[in-house]
Amino acid sequence: MPEAAGSPPGDASARRAIEAVWRIESARIVGALARYTGDFALAEDVAQEALAEALTSWAAQGVPTSPVGWLLATARRRAIDGFRRKSALDERYSALAGQLTDGEFYSGAADVGSDRSHDLPWDPDRVGDDVLALMFTACHPVLSPEARVALTLRVVGGLSSDEIARAFLVPTATVQARITRAKKTIAAARVPFELPSAQERSARLGGVLSVLYVIFTEGSTATAGDRLLRTDLAYEAVRLTRMLAALLPGEPEVHGLLALFELTGARFPARTGPDGEAVLLEDQDRRLWDRSAIRRGLAVLGRASAAGRGLGPYGLQASIAACHATAPTVQETDWEQIVLLYEALGRLAPSPVVELNRAVAVAMARGPRQALSMVDELVTTGRLSGSHLLPGVRGELLARLGRTSEARAELELAARLCRNDRERSVLLRKAAALS
Repeated sequence: MPEAAGSPPGDASARRAIEAVWRIESARIVGALARYTGDFALAEDVAQEALAEALTSWAAQGVPTSPVGWLLATARRRAIDGFRRKSALDERYSALAGQLTDGEFYSGAADVGSDRSHDLPWDPDRVGDDVLALMFTACHPVLSPEARVALTLRVVGGLSSDEIARAFLVPTATVQARITRAKKTIAAARVPFELPSAQERSARLGGVLSVLYVIFTEGSTATAGDRLLRTDLAYEAVRLTRMLAALLPGEPEVHGLLALFELTGARFPARTGPDGEAVLLEDQDRRLWDRSAIRRGLAVLGRASAAGRGLGPYGLQASIAACHATAPTVQETDWEQIVLLYEALGRLAPSPVVELNRAVAVAMARGPRQALSMVDELVTTGRLSGSHLLPGVRGELLARLGRTSEARAELELAARLCRNDRERSVLLRKAAALS
């Protein structure tokens, strides 16, 4: 959404309408324009120009009956104007201009109450392909991970640069620069706006899922700042993943990712207290957990399992989340099953964080001594140096073994390394309790 600093109060209803339409329909709008123009960067640019024009037009003349059609027609006009400026003889412009008829564009008040759905530049049978192509383009491997996240949230999620910046605690200018560089990179690399072939789609799907995972993870446990949860960001990842699951119903790992998000998000209402303080798993009131989200998550996980291809990394993480979501208490959780699931996850997607989480599960299932030896091996490798997670877990295990002074030192180290104020408070409170 374009920013409109100092806009008069009369613009409020128009702005709300524009924000709602853009948040829901941005993927279809940009996707249709990208296919129509053959230029991903131009499609996003003219869509933003159409939004800016709508701020003025809708406030003065009312919201049109077909807001999406109005935005598409306006953006299409801007695209054609751009081609005209480049060259009156441009072959692409001629092809586009030949599709136009007299009176095709919306013209303010005359369009209010009209039905111009026949002007939509998308084929209803291709809307899904357009949205999928948009996701794969925004998550293209030529882009940096940060650029993929920003571009996906902008063009698929419909978030403004300000919203993305607030979510990730970076300046708006940084987000805008990432999006601008991403579009230039896509153009320079001549990335076509098209749905990848089945073989290429399978190879690149992991990149799309990874972007959605990063977005949700930042929303579910913010890396920095004074909030533990950024639920708006997490729920946006859920919405986009639901969209992807509907478009790719035969991909079990997409369902596995959605199940992971649903089951993890179900615990959000109990993860923070009245003042936003973090509430640990063992202290959470499980009556506050979202049972509807748990049911949805279990159902989606069932679809992933029913594919008969075995669960992937996201499906295995969802299975771990299901163990937590269905347990009456921490003590009654099936920790041995969680250990086995982490072992399988470590073989499919090895990482030091997976090993650290497996050590936590081992501590719960078999006691802290065996788990501490696993954690000490991670310390030796240095693969999690600089992260607060490793000393935080090590401090917990040492405390359970009665090695109080060592535990306090580890927890204080974890607090110094932690960038999230709420998590840091928990670590300092634990350290103080050992004094």
